[in-house]
Amino acid sequence: MRRGRTDRDTRRVRRAAVAAVGVVALAVLTAGCKVETVGAAEPTALPAEAPPRVTDDAEPGGGPASPSATPPPTPSRTPGARPSPQPSTLMSVGDRSERVRELQARLRQIGHFDRSPTGYYGSATVASVQSFQGKRGLSRTGRTDTVTWERLLAMTRKPTPKELDPPAAGPAAVKPDARCMEGRVLCISKNSRTLAWMIDGRVVSSMDVRFGSQYTPTREGTFSVYWKSRHHVSTLYDSPMPYAMFFSGGQAVHYSSDFAARGYNGASHGCVNVRDEGKIASLFAQVRNGDKVVIHW
Repeated sequence: MRRGRTDRDTRRVRRAAVAAVGVVALAVLTAGCKVETVGAAEPTALPAEAPPRVTDDAEPGGGPASPSATPPPTPSRTPGARPSPQPSTLMSVGDRSERVRELQARLRQIGHFDRSPTGYYGSATVASVQSFQGKRGLSRTGRTDTVTWERLLAMTRKPTPKELDPPAAGPAAVKPDARCMEGRVLCISKNSRTLAWMIDGRVVSSMDVRFGSQYTPTREGTFSVYWKSRHHVSTLYDSPMPYAMFFSGGQAVHYSSDFAARGYNGASHGCVNVRDEGKIASLFAQVRNGDKVVIHW
């Protein structure tokens, strides 16, 4: 009787123990879920990591991109690469300077300019530069850019004063007209196309000149300077006639930008054109009213 009661008590104890364990386990599980929920709302808890969101203004290096994100555009050129700078123009048509004179003298050294330097960048200089550029595989622009100038400098030497300002060939080779041997004379030869400024038979300076066409010929004979006009403009043709020294009616010795640009491809309306502005400016300062002018063959 006692033993049967003891067995029953033992079984009740065991059932109570099992029930207690179940209650404890249930309490633990319930508590665990509650901690996770509460912890997610706590400011100090780490939030679950969300997948990165791709935006147009995202900073580079902000984390791995989503596999579905659009890849960044490929640069059109290698980073750091720069296009080659275009050569800049140093001299071109219409320029007038000592640098142009040096350009012409250097071109003449290597056979690309067949006349005396004038310092004026006209059509003859354009053609000479184009010839030089074509021989060296450069673009035949006719303009002297940095590439053309550097190539020319490498092939030539610094011009001497005589190369920059050579005397005209005529007066040295041709005997002056007898009327030019006395006094102060502008001795002008149509044969050699030169003007020699002479004082008592000595050539002080000389320069290239051109004359009128067959329809507007330059008069020949002995004259004298009767009027000087530094900034003259023709009232008949409305064209500039700088450093004009009138000797016969409307005919004068003067500087011609057209002669400087086109050379002997053109002609005057009867005047004696000079293409070297520096030389005629110096001549204009020396000549006086009343000085003789002789035009001859």
